[in-house]
Amino acid sequence: MVLITRRIVTHWARLGPRFLPFADVATADLPLARLLRLSLFQVSVGMALALLVGALNRVMIVELHVPAALVAVMVSLPVLYAPLRALIGFRSDTHRSALGWKRVPFIWLGTIIQFGGLAIMPFALLVLSGGGNAQQWPVWIGQAGAALAFLLVGAGLHTAQTAGLALATDLAPVESHPRIVGLMYVMLLLGTIGSALAFGWFLADFSPARLIQVIQACALATLVLNTVAMWKQEAMIPGHSLKRRVSEPEPDFGAAWARYCATPGARRRLAAIAVGTMAFAMQDVLLEPYGGQVLAMGVGDTTWLTAALAAGGLAGFALAARILGRGADPARMSMAGAAVGLPAFAAVIAAAATLSVPLFVAGVVLVGFGGGLFGHGTLTLTMNRAPRDQVGLALGAWGAAQATAAGVAVALGGIGRDAIGLFADQGYLGTALAHPATGYAAVYAIEIVLLALTLVVMRALVEPRPRNSSSPTPHHTAGVAP
Repeated sequence: MVLITRRIVTHWARLGPRFLPFADVATADLPLARLLRLSLFQVSVGMALALLVGALNRVMIVELHVPAALVAVMVSLPVLYAPLRALIGFRSDTHRSALGWKRVPFIWLGTIIQFGGLAIMPFALLVLSGGGNAQQWPVWIGQAGAALAFLLVGAGLHTAQTAGLALATDLAPVESHPRIVGLMYVMLLLGTIGSALAFGWFLADFSPARLIQVIQACALATLVLNTVAMWKQEAMIPGHSLKRRVSEPEPDFGAAWARYCATPGARRRLAAIAVGTMAFAMQDVLLEPYGGQVLAMGVGDTTWLTAALAAGGLAGFALAARILGRGADPARMSMAGAAVGLPAFAAVIAAAATLSVPLFVAGVVLVGFGGGLFGHGTLTLTMNRAPRDQVGLALGAWGAAQATAAGVAVALGGIGRDAIGLFADQGYLGTALAHPATGYAAVYAIEIVLLALTLVVMRALVEPRPRNSSSPTPHHTAGVAP
């Protein structure tokens, strides 16, 4: 038995670096177990995203009868904090605490803020929907409470995620930074998938009481996961104190940001990230209601759509990891992701005409796959072309552009669906379009246009292939290892 166990372990160890992306990022000073424990903060972020974008938007629109425009605005409120991600990363680089930590105070602060938002969210949603005894409360109290809850969750997860990614890069050698970031985002997707499956199972037999239990469980899990993630991860810096030497100049974020934007292609990269992210994110708040209202899918079934979307993203991320690890151009990878999104959204639109759930699910998986290729490509492109001393700032800028664009897209998607759907219901678009699917299909068509625009913007960032070689153009950092 011992011999068999030893052979199994040896065989698994051989398979790990080949089939497990980022397994080679571990070192003697940073073992894989410690790195995976640190990545638990990404699991909590994925859980929050699956709750906000996946389960809650369907429940609020279909079961609690909250207007889709209001739901979209609520879900997009976390974007108000997203532009500060670059500043958070910069401040955590230069922070001085009495305990000698730089990153941990920001992770802990983000955890507490996120916990607070999740703690008040279920009761605010019940007041917002006017269910039960909540009808005696004014409508604005529910709206204000829900807005505060969503804003707190967004502020908390953005703070914890930015500082956590910065801590991960601190712990690893410089040459491993892109692979570390890749591992962290794979854990984010895994957290999203697992949470979506769990939400689908718990909410299959929906009731307001069960919704409260699910959200409260998320609050507790966030606190536990993030505490375990940052436990004994960051070493105390000797001589750190709250007092700065008078001769030491205060770090200037404005100057650092201006220097980063002056690097070749930086502004175009941020524009491409924003447009492409909007193209993939407008559907975030609409997929589950679309499945429920147009294709008559249940709460549990539509909640699993988030898992399908994340699974597609994970597959895209893994494929991009293998290809980029061989030195491929990340700008071309980003364009490939945008190209995959074109038929993906076409399939989602066609599912309404054919009432085909399998076609719809296939389109959702392809949307996630294209988004994974695009996200990994733009992330690696940002890391490869960032100045050596501004990798952290570049990572924060990538996150800020992506999160801001996603939040704006979610809000526009919900508002566009309601507005166009209202015109269709009232017959202004003709009797043929007087259908619940019209508002959704219009938003998906806009996303196709945005993907085409993304291809145009990204084209200028592609590096020309060598004339005498068919091999990919090498980069000084290859993204993530296969």
